[in-house]
Amino acid sequence: MHDCVAQGEIVPSSMMGKLVDSSALFPDSRALRQRLDDDGYLFLRGLHDVEAVLAARQEVFARLEAVGEVESPATEGIFTGTSRRREREPNLGKFWKSVSEGPRLRAVTHGPRIREIIRAVFGEPAVPHDYAYIRPAPVGRSTGPHCDYPFFTRTTERVVTVWTALGPVPLREGPVTVIEGSHRFDDLADATRGFDVASNTDRQATRPENHVAFAQSRNTRLLSADFGPGDMLIFGMFTWHGSLDNHSPIGRMRLSSDIRFQPAGEPRDPRYFGPDPGGTTGAGYGELNGAKPLTESWHVR
Repeated sequence: MHDCVAQGEIVPSSMMGKLVDSSALFPDSRALRQRLDDDGYLFLRGLHDVEAVLAARQEVFARLEAVGEVESPATEGIFTGTSRRREREPNLGKFWKSVSEGPRLRAVTHGPRIREIIRAVFGEPAVPHDYAYIRPAPVGRSTGPHCDYPFFTRTTERVVTVWTALGPVPLREGPVTVIEGSHRFDDLADATRGFDVASNTDRQATRPENHVAFAQSRNTRLLSADFGPGDMLIFGMFTWHGSLDNHSPIGRMRLSSDIRFQPAGEPRDPRYFGPDPGGTTGAGYGELNGAKPLTESWHVR
């Protein structure tokens, strides 16, 4: 089967491009910021300790193994096709918060190394949002094209998303994909400014068309890569992105994290900071797709 599938549609090879590796620019802040401005993203490989990433992966999947969703050995991330999560964890939000705050996971997503990297990207001290998006994606799952502005810019637009592969994520297992040049789609940026997905509940942040149709309408391509453990993609609030479909032939789940960072001096949205953050809608970790048993469908915002 073709490696690149988006919302059930094979991506034509002419429409699929490779992310530009910017790892060699680190820790040159000026060069990193210029590349982010030019391309709308930074693709960084090999800057995390792989053993630390794999320890985080084991920690998350062990929790899912305990609720009957992952086969042994847990680190392989093979979905059982069943779930006992609702039976064993009646408070799904509390369960998912505890998974998302695991110490080995946080050592990767919020630890000194990623803070050092993002400080270089901003050229000044930066802080991560405490509220974390951890995404185990079984076969058949993907995320449609959207930008992050409607979710995270209530107090400042100086926010970046850090998408990190928590283990190997080849193209066939549904890594993040970027719409090439989309950070310069000024008409969409103008239409998006002022849109807060939590306040404007009659409007979705995700586009109605799939990645292929969206890219075709803009005469551009999708960009992605085979991600290794700890490889990351950093992008701003107006870069349109999503994920390819996971169609692993062995039923392996994609495991990744989305963490937002902002300069330490910028005002902080209380929804995403503190010991018990409410998240976008105020419902806490229970509002996330990750909190649902893996047998249940994802919602779209």
